[in-house]
Amino acid sequence: MDSTLISAEQLMKLQRSEDARLMVFDCSFELMKPEAGAQQYRAAHIPGALHADLDTDLSARHGVPGAHGEVVVAQDEGGPASGGRHPLPSREKFAAWLSGIGFANDMQAVVYDRNGANYCGRLWWMLQWMGHEAVAVLDGGLQAWQAAGGAVTDREEPARFQSNFVIGPPRVELAGTQRVLAGLGQLGQTLIDARAAARYRGEVEPLDPIAGHIPGALNRPFTENLGPDGKFKPAAQLRAEFETLLAGRDAASVVHHCGSGVSAVPNLLAMRIAGLGPTALYAGSWSEWSNTPGVPTRQGAQA
Repeated sequence: MDSTLISAEQLMKLQRSEDARLMVFDCSFELMKPEAGAQQYRAAHIPGALHADLDTDLSARHGVPGAHGEVVVAQDEGGPASGGRHPLPSREKFAAWLSGIGFANDMQAVVYDRNGANYCGRLWWMLQWMGHEAVAVLDGGLQAWQAAGGAVTDREEPARFQSNFVIGPPRVELAGTQRVLAGLGQLGQTLIDARAAARYRGEVEPLDPIAGHIPGALNRPFTENLGPDGKFKPAAQLRAEFETLLAGRDAASVVHHCGSGVSAVPNLLAMRIAGLGPTALYAGSWSEWSNTPGVPTRQGAQA
């Protein structure tokens, strides 16, 4: 069972295996055009893959059109597990979604997108959070799949039988605002911000009410984990880059964040690949922090 990366060739072999219990997820999404991911999926996806939408499937609330075209926010009735623009659903609600699409505890999940693992990482992390180890990211995404000769289809996938997914102990750590606040300036916490450098420095902020970053946070844009081919860099290279960034800080103290807890996951995955995990995720991230009264913020380059 794979739990970090899987190549296109490995996935093809797994699909051919008669014994494989496999479910593939297309997590393609566009932050500024939320409907685009589903449209891209319908146009072309790996045969058999199901679409997992960031807003409607992997978050506790999502915008739906109202009677007059306005956006109405639908809340997770079970209560979200985090804050921010893309709050995590409760583990119980997410388990119900997994059961509804027929995903079972004995299955291998493979997740991919068209966006440099930005969005499929969310599902990878969430399955780990549910206690499910057998989930891997398709290295290089749909582009690598097609480059390797993998077929795509626009066919609508058939419905799956209901399963009974059982929640297990989390395999990843979820951090909240109060924990991050309490750890500011402490040796036991090292924050890594995955947003682009200009947003980290506070020069631009297209989405949240305050520009800048959490005091003391280090900046590593999530795109730095990928090589020119769109695949994750070799483990040794990732390890060297993170060790340079940490500059002697304990890797086990790392808490990852970004704008809304999504693009931070490629950093978390990269540290896992590099043998520097496990590390924690602040899922509410800057969108929750910047909406929390009284918390400190900073602008400018990291110290």
